[in-house]
Amino acid sequence: MSLLPERHPNLDFFVLDIADAVPKDDLASMEHPLFSLATKPDMRHLEYRHGDSVLKIRPSPLGLPTIFDKDILIFVISQLIARKNRGGDIGDTVRFSMREMCVAINRPIGGDHYKRIANAIDRLQGTQFVTNVQTGKQTERRTFSMIDEGGMVKNEDFTRNDFCEIRISKWLLRAIEANEVVSISRDYFRLRRPLERRLYEIARKHCGNRAKWHIGLAKLQLKTGSNAPIKRFRHNLREIIKSDVTPFYRFELDANDLVIVRPRTAPAKAVSADIKIPEWAEDKARKIAIDKGWDYRVLLNNWQDFAKAEAARGNAPDNAGAAFVGYCNKQENLR
Repeated sequence: MSLLPERHPNLDFFVLDIADAVPKDDLASMEHPLFSLATKPDMRHLEYRHGDSVLKIRPSPLGLPTIFDKDILIFVISQLIARKNRGGDIGDTVRFSMREMCVAINRPIGGDHYKRIANAIDRLQGTQFVTNVQTGKQTERRTFSMIDEGGMVKNEDFTRNDFCEIRISKWLLRAIEANEVVSISRDYFRLRRPLERRLYEIARKHCGNRAKWHIGLAKLQLKTGSNAPIKRFRHNLREIIKSDVTPFYRFELDANDLVIVRPRTAPAKAVSADIKIPEWAEDKARKIAIDKGWDYRVLLNNWQDFAKAEAARGNAPDNAGAAFVGYCNKQENLR
């Protein structure tokens, strides 16, 4: 099965804006199966135990939040981390337009698609989690929802959504404040199957950039949260291995039901540590820096750090000069 189409191909990953902050996922929800893999309303009451960690999940009236609902949390976490990296106060609330979020998470824009997002927000807010899973180096038994509140504010005539606002839980905020997050591939949002998305999260969390990571099939199934019979889970995993579209990672399954994860070999362009800015772009960027009251070297260093990190994940800029100038244009005026 192929990846979903890239619905907003004109998004420039190297011009930092609300819709293209680097996607970030929190480590706690990557480690534990907090989200349902079902595609229909899932009304189960769940309980997971791993060592001393206990997780109980009580569904909302609309069911459990799905792995696709998690896209909203990833978007919000990404915005807060981007705000933190710019030196601003994080806070617990993010305000944005529905269009901006849909562009960032590769969703269609408008109509019924916005209603689906509204339902996802209701599931995230209405589902209760009871856990002692640690975030921010703090362990406590806490009952919470992933978001404390969220919704859409309409204009005076109720003809359109003016903006959306989401306030996240203290449990999730602690993870962000403690930098317990990692960058993920934008192609994550193009994965079609729920299990594919969950497997990518697990690989990103446990394999990272190591040469290899392995886990037994039964234990992997527990980590995914799948409730399929082991025979069906094995079949589904083999289908995913056959399609081989998981971003950055390849999966293998041996005769002893050992699952092996390896990073893909990145192309030379993707791992280049030396991103050159052409002379014409430097001239334009220097002028922008002067006009806006910035130190040119600060702008250059900030952008190069970001660009190199993206290149190491396979998202090297096609036009470094244009991307750098665009980044400079979007910086606030300090004068």
